[in-house]
Amino acid sequence: MLPLPAAAQAFQCRPPARLSMPPAPAQGQAVRMPIARYTLAASWSPEHCKSRGSSDPLQCGGKTGRFGFVLHGLWPEGAAGRWPQWCSSTPRPTLAQLSENLCMTPSPRLLEHAWAKHGSCMAKRPEAYFKIATILWRSIRWPDADRLSRQGGLTVGDLRSAFVARNPDWPREAIGVDTSRTGWLRELRLCYGLDYLPKACPRYAYGLRDSAALKIWRGL
Repeated sequence: MLPLPAAAQAFQCRPPARLSMPPAPAQGQAVRMPIARYTLAASWSPEHCKSRGSSDPLQCGGKTGRFGFVLHGLWPEGAAGRWPQWCSSTPRPTLAQLSENLCMTPSPRLLEHAWAKHGSCMAKRPEAYFKIATILWRSIRWPDADRLSRQGGLTVGDLRSAFVARNPDWPREAIGVDTSRTGWLRELRLCYGLDYLPKACPRYAYGLRDSAALKIWRGL
């Protein structure tokens, strides 16, 4: 089976025929504020599965498919490093909505969490939030991080360069890189303005400088 259009980093993705509704996420305190920018966070799945595979069987068990970058979430952000969140607990996504997005975010629990915590602050209904996230996701051509993992002397700048090579319209300043304390790639954080066009990341989202050493867990 070919990768689905919305799953540029999902290999042989096959959502399960039957899917159970996850428990409703625990609601945090509602924080409402004007939105100043957005972040699209793309996790490197092999790194996640290395440490938490048993807790995410759909993403890490192999039966649903094999995953490279997966969507952690689309996050609205306020000014000065603050975030709107938990704006509404309803409506909940339907099972059909969760299933159709599993090749982009292979975790029903995370999909619903992303909607409840972040999406409810930028859209009135989960289908509108998932539609925006899918459009942005499909617009990205993801670098081959598995191939980069075999490169000697790899740096954060090498990963940004690989991303720009596939997405020439993206400025380096709009590509945030998040790593573990020991230098393993955890996720890319792509920064957007209110117009959903690439915009330079604030310092907290940009992460490490280009010169920083980088390690990428293979696992594909």
